[in-house]
Amino acid sequence: MKIKNINASEILDSRGIPTVSAEVELENGVRAGSSVPSGTSAGVHEALELRDGNISRFSGMGVTKACENIEKIISPGLKGMDASDQKKIDEMLIELDGTKNKGKLGANAILAVSIAIIRAHAQAAGKELFEIIGKTYSFNSFTIPKPLAVVIEGGKHSDSNADIQEYMIQVEESDIKENLNRIEQIYTALGKVLAGSGKSTNIGYEGAYGPSISSNREGLDLIMDAIRISGVNPSEVKIALDIASSEFYDKESQKYILKSENIVLSSSQMSAYLEELVRNYPIFSIEDALAEDDWEGWQSLYEKLGSEVILVGDDLFVTNIERIRDGIDRGAANAVLIKPNQIGTVTETIEAVKMAKFAGWEPIVSHRSGETNDTFIADLAVAIGSKYIKAGAPVRGERVAKYNRLLEISSLPSFPRKRESKESRL
Repeated sequence: MKIKNINASEILDSRGIPTVSAEVELENGVRAGSSVPSGTSAGVHEALELRDGNISRFSGMGVTKACENIEKIISPGLKGMDASDQKKIDEMLIELDGTKNKGKLGANAILAVSIAIIRAHAQAAGKELFEIIGKTYSFNSFTIPKPLAVVIEGGKHSDSNADIQEYMIQVEESDIKENLNRIEQIYTALGKVLAGSGKSTNIGYEGAYGPSISSNREGLDLIMDAIRISGVNPSEVKIALDIASSEFYDKESQKYILKSENIVLSSSQMSAYLEELVRNYPIFSIEDALAEDDWEGWQSLYEKLGSEVILVGDDLFVTNIERIRDGIDRGAANAVLIKPNQIGTVTETIEAVKMAKFAGWEPIVSHRSGETNDTFIADLAVAIGSKYIKAGAPVRGERVAKYNRLLEISSLPSFPRKRESKESRL
């Protein structure tokens, strides 16, 4: 199962921005590919995507240098290695780059190869990708995660004036097919509510609606109205928010500037603002509630809400074990968002998952705003036994591809339903 060659090409993500696609060929003839996503509101501590910087081409966002690095540096460096030894391969990828943030070869180049190789391993072994991930990294409790489906987008993800980046819904139904059915019912109902209110039904990067609203609370009110007319039992639906606070945090003044409501808040006031939302709406999860380096604010918020709400760190942790360890020591959160492209290899992603699980935290696998039709994160979520997955709205091909993969996995005759963890059901 030795690696023969690796090719790369520049393709477009769901925003029309270039990204990296890689294909691995093994000596036995097996070929497998991957394509990597990219974020819009990326954390400052993420591994570095390599962009060309040529303004005359894709406004400087081309990835031909990253593709060249795959073919001229990574492919020769990995040639002849055993594709089944993912940990050693990822170690070699890190060594070939030689930088802390993967800035030499590019995290986009490195991750594309890392995923393509583990996918080639699965194909060569005649196994499903989630099975190989589980076997490689010693996970033995596969589950189908529940979607945290975004239905309203604000912040940098749409033309909406909402400060909150993502308003998501979570349905308490363990069967993925019925879960998606109910999500679609609410999503469709929300479109009717918006149209009936004279609001735009244009969609954002992740397929959710991006209406103009008078306040961040109005976004929640619109969702509650949609739930009521959807036919779905309101008691079965919870709301999750991605505040993406770093995007409206002013480092100089150390204030949070909520433009939709024309207010400026201190860290403690921002926490109080979120507490009020939790008291008035069925919110069970808040992501990036505070800025990525506002550690004291996170600790204070966790003391107040940590026992009743999932407090998820995304920009705070960037799938990086050093920052996750720091967060655990500080008692700053109780969940971590898992985005492979924030760290750059499959193995490092799994290390972040294991650290979170060891601390009793929930790892939540997530897409990015700039996606492709690659479904790796669906298999990853199943393999690690994640309770939840963020893959977007129930529309747009690059989002639906992940949901369809979950449906496919759940229908496999070999899927070990008897091993599904009871704790995956609320």
